[in-house]
Amino acid sequence: MNASLPAPDPGRRERKRQQTLDHLAATAFGLFEREGYEAVTMEQIAVAADVAKGTLYNHFPVKEALLAHQFHGELAQAMEGLAASLAEPDDFARRLARWLQASVPWYERRRAYLSPYLRYRFLAVEAASRRRDGEERSGLERLFRALILAGQASGELRRDLPAEHFADLLQHLYLGALMRWLAAPADGAAPPALQDEFGAIVELFVDGAAQPVQTRA
Repeated sequence: MNASLPAPDPGRRERKRQQTLDHLAATAFGLFEREGYEAVTMEQIAVAADVAKGTLYNHFPVKEALLAHQFHGELAQAMEGLAASLAEPDDFARRLARWLQASVPWYERRRAYLSPYLRYRFLAVEAASRRRDGEERSGLERLFRALILAGQASGELRRDLPAEHFADLLQHLYLGALMRWLAAPADGAAPPALQDEFGAIVELFVDGAAQPVQTRA
């Protein structure tokens, strides 16, 4: 009687898959940095990563997906470093503003890549929000959800909508602020500062769009 082979370890298989994804994305980003994003082709990436072209396309159907994987890894590391700061007691608006302001230097360093990345994210975010079936996301929705849950628990935020709904709405505001910042003319006399764009969405999300009531002296 032949002994059956042990079933593959799903944890090991997933770790190997993740290593492959990381390798492909890091290789692609190295090429983007050296050659320029628009100049690099998927065929060049496959050659540099030493994989078959079909293998690359199986994991990443478009260049933007490679860029998204690289950025999501960087953002995940950044969020780990901010975890202690976000855990400090404070109100919802200040905690949200603190994280957004802390992310500004990263976005300024990656500005040259943000337009293709955000176009890809806008195409993917709705499908990911509807399905939640493992499609890669940046991880920011989890951070937003945690902040919103804390705000609901403290009584600062309304509870008639689930935190997931609030997180989706907040993520759309956040992506829109980035797109507005990127759309500013490069030769403008006073282009908007990203910290001001983020400050505006915090105020809009928390206070709404109504005109503040003027108080009499």
